[in-house]
Amino acid sequence: MPTTATQADAPLPYLQRIHDYYLALGYGAPYVWASFADVPLQRLSRPLAQSRVVLITTAAPYQPAAGDQGPGAPYNALAKFYRVYSDAAGNTGPLPDLRIAHVAIDRQHTRADDLGSYFPLAALRRAASAGRIGSVAPRFHGAPTNRSQRATLEQDGPEIVARCIADAADAAILVANCPVCHQSLALLARLLEAAGIASVVMGCARDIALHVGVPRLLFSDFPLGNAAGRPNDPASQDATLALALDLLDRAEAPRSTWTSPQRWHPDNADWKLDYCNIARLSPAEIARRRAEFDAGKSQAQALLRVQVQVQAS
Repeated sequence: MPTTATQADAPLPYLQRIHDYYLALGYGAPYVWASFADVPLQRLSRPLAQSRVVLITTAAPYQPAAGDQGPGAPYNALAKFYRVYSDAAGNTGPLPDLRIAHVAIDRQHTRADDLGSYFPLAALRRAASAGRIGSVAPRFHGAPTNRSQRATLEQDGPEIVARCIADAADAAILVANCPVCHQSLALLARLLEAAGIASVVMGCARDIALHVGVPRLLFSDFPLGNAAGRPNDPASQDATLALALDLLDRAEAPRSTWTSPQRWHPDNADWKLDYCNIARLSPAEIARRRAEFDAGKSQAQALLRVQVQVQAS
């Protein structure tokens, strides 16, 4: 049955959907999301056409030994990373091999088969070539998808801010993938603004970003994992980035939120009805997902222990 106009137009309520989903899977007290009444806003210190822009991502570098991370891959806890990383960006050079198999993107309706849909370095380079921005920062930075708000605010966030300052970045574009990514990057955006670096979050989970409190949000009503535009559609990705840059340049108050006019499938919003929707799952499927989640959690905890031991040695 086709979805109604209301279903197609309304943003997916991730906070409520995730709350109901994990309760139905049998977990205890619901996760408490960060929320701030006060939100900082830093205006650009120089014209955008003269500004150096840095990309911040939650995508993970490809790890050949970590199992399937390719298009359509299931959740892969072994592909997670727990420490901030940086790699080459700039106006030229090869694109990095980044994957998002480690996060809760919408695997039913998107395959993560195009880097440009979740990491807009190519589009940002095109914007620099066209004179829309001054330059791309020499490095991009990876922010761990961390459920610990304290770790983001006290450890990962300050480290990324320091690296952005070292790279003389004037502005930052933060691209979120999973639900927790939206929280982590919203928290990071607050730290960047306080340090004098203007920021815009590109995301698909509007309610989470606004619940935390962001300086600027460009909302794309797409399945999670496509905050930078439709996959395999450079025109969509360029248009999405152009809106983010316009918002970065023109926002006059914190919590400034723009919505991309693009739609995933204008006449069908089934992806909104499917994502973590307990009403569409059988008891057997709920049990299977609980077992899968527990296995992934155990893998992630083991990986974290190994990384902590390596760091301490």
